[in-house]
Amino acid sequence: MTTSATIILAFLAVVFVISGLSKASGNDKGLSGTRDVNVKDGIARVIGFFEALLALGLILGLKWNWMAYFPLVGLWFTMAGAIFVHFKANKAKTAFPAFFLLTLISIALVLI
Repeated sequence: MTTSATIILAFLAVVFVISGLSKASGNDKGLSGTRDVNVKDGIARVIGFFEALLALGLILGLKWNWMAYFPLVGLWFTMAGAIFVHFKANKAKTAFPAFFLLTLISIALVLI
């Protein structure tokens, strides 16, 4: 794995562990973004759990390269869904972080 792929995977792992755990814990600050786009708290907590789980998969992917593909694909679909939900709620400007992460995930998928 190249150095750039390792850096991107590590960055994505940190971002999604923090984001996922804050949503899964039910923290008001972590759920505020999903509440803005009318996602129910229960669904947001499940999404947060899967984000954290997929981030752990990215951490394992740092050791075993072939294993990084599966969590990246899962996170790609999660971020694509997030962008869809933002546009559906007429909050396109707030979809930028999800779009940025989707772009990084796409780059990582090409690099591994």
